[in-house]
Amino acid sequence: MTGPHRRRRLVAVAVTALAVAAGGACSSSADGPTGDGAYLVWDPYPQFAADSDWVALVKKCGTSAGVTVERTGYDTTDLTNKALLAAQQGNSPDVLIVDNPVISTLAEAGVLTTTDDNKLDVSAMAANLLGAGQREGRTYGVPIGANTLALYYNKDLLTAAGVDPATIKDWTSLTAALGRVKAAGKKGITFSAIGTEEGSFQFLPWFWGAGAQLTSLDSPQAVSALTLWTDWVKQGHAPNSVINNTQTTSWQEFATGEYAFAENGTWQLANAKKLGFSYGIIAIPANAGGPAPAPTGGEFVSIPVQDDTGRYEASRKLVACLTSADNLLTTDTTLSYVAPVAAVQERQVAAQPELKVWVEAVRAAKGRTGDNLGTRYPKISESLWTAVQAALSGGKPPREALTAAQAAAG
Repeated sequence: MTGPHRRRRLVAVAVTALAVAAGGACSSSADGPTGDGAYLVWDPYPQFAADSDWVALVKKCGTSAGVTVERTGYDTTDLTNKALLAAQQGNSPDVLIVDNPVISTLAEAGVLTTTDDNKLDVSAMAANLLGAGQREGRTYGVPIGANTLALYYNKDLLTAAGVDPATIKDWTSLTAALGRVKAAGKKGITFSAIGTEEGSFQFLPWFWGAGAQLTSLDSPQAVSALTLWTDWVKQGHAPNSVINNTQTTSWQEFATGEYAFAENGTWQLANAKKLGFSYGIIAIPANAGGPAPAPTGGEFVSIPVQDDTGRYEASRKLVACLTSADNLLTTDTTLSYVAPVAAVQERQVAAQPELKVWVEAVRAAKGRTGDNLGTRYPKISESLWTAVQAALSGGKPPREALTAAQAAAG
């Protein structure tokens, strides 16, 4: 494990960088252990109150491990800042559940132990999901579940336009479908291309689906992906509003019933059931056919470094309990996640057949910090969403925008 003194020096650098980026969003101190012996669990689920099923599970796992648990839910960004500050001050929580792209930042800062350190079994976890929590060959947590992106479609609009969604297998057939929808007097597709991580997140299936790599933002494959989106806006297949759309506002556009397609995620399933029209879901197609790799969302359950190494055994039991097959099924249903274990995914589909397309999408998905990008990813992502904004606004042609992005990403 990383020694505590070196760890705190690394953390200090990370905290400084985050403080600059956050512009005062982080507090001056972290809420560390209270000294009463309770095991602290921090998670990014502030929406779950003390009487929720999630908190009941955390408490149950504490009882199983023979310890008292104090659980606190934070906003995702606030949680990252607090985790870094707590590590610097030597009062990290015992179990930390964080968004998967954050794992690389915390690992590089020396905040987290590895699964080997604490003998956590990750052999059943899907390799593509586990990859988001790996750095330099080491795994820094256990995935608790994943979400990703697919295409929701309006059955009524496609029927009226004479489009069979089963025929949409690649970019050519999708663009042809958009053309038929437009010819029928309706709107094509809506998505989020906002100048934030959400914009990059939504662009990545098309970027990866073209065969592009994040280490080469200006490749011909990358240019073809951005050209696809740019052409859709120019041809009226996608609205100009995509430049400012978040994933929420994009969904709101689709919910009006005026759009044939919307790129969005598993987290909209509950809202989809409230739509005033019939809907379906298909995988985002790759350029040459088949499902495109979409980015994974979801969290990892990790064990931060502790000066008191005697706490690790109970922490290991907590993590093992939270990520056991039966508990994953309950938790991922609550969070609208696809489980990271194939056997549990099959149980999810058996219970909810509509999850089949999402399981297939997750199985084809990729971690944003994969390919050993680690902490390089945020800079690459910002360069990418800047290029998307420039191209869709007409400021630069796709090739020029991506050339600038590659130069900025380094």
